[in-house]
Amino acid sequence: MCGRFEQAGTRRYYAQALGVDALGPEWQGSDVIPQYNVSPGSFPLMLHRLHGILHSDYVNWGYRTPKEAQEKKRPWINARVEKALTGRYFRHMFQEGRVIIPGGGWFEWTLEQGRKQPWYISRRDKKPIFMAGITNFRPGIQQSVEVGFVIVTEDSGGGMVDIHDRRPVVLEPEDAWRWMDPEMPVGEAAHIAHSRSLPSDAWLAGHSIVQIQTTIRKNYWSR
Repeated sequence: MCGRFEQAGTRRYYAQALGVDALGPEWQGSDVIPQYNVSPGSFPLMLHRLHGILHSDYVNWGYRTPKEAQEKKRPWINARVEKALTGRYFRHMFQEGRVIIPGGGWFEWTLEQGRKQPWYISRRDKKPIFMAGITNFRPGIQQSVEVGFVIVTEDSGGGMVDIHDRRPVVLEPEDAWRWMDPEMPVGEAAHIAHSRSLPSDAWLAGHSIVQIQTTIRKNYWSR
């Protein structure tokens, strides 16, 4: 995926879309500024499960090893399913840190008359999206390394408007809930990532964005 997505809903909105009651004090309040242009290096909402209960945290989008951080290398922001599952770099996160990144849609770019044209990809039924993610974040543990997440992308299929891109693995609420279960065997999680992502006909790729601000400070886009 190209590195931008929209996350304009509240924590309660996304939790309820997952089937959680979300009436407790931890879900109350409007502490989230709508994010229409989430970019790598920012701290969007991340959902995860602990002891069967849904939790939320704001975690850096991007992951790199301590050595890469020391060398000031650019963090990874996504990982294909097979690489996340079998590669030594991400395998520990796939096994122990499966999370969901909620949102409304993501952006892809095409080249139109020599200029990059952004397109907004969202569900046809207007429901929120639940992108599969993996992280080295561990709730309740003080960590001495950089903490972040990456979004899991499909191994094949291309983007919705850019065939050279990769779509994120987007799950229905039931599969998203299962994906976050830390007790679920890795084989079952792999099956979800490989075969349960929403099909191409679930997406609406017709929103051409006239202008999108590509800096973190400017959080808006227009059609």
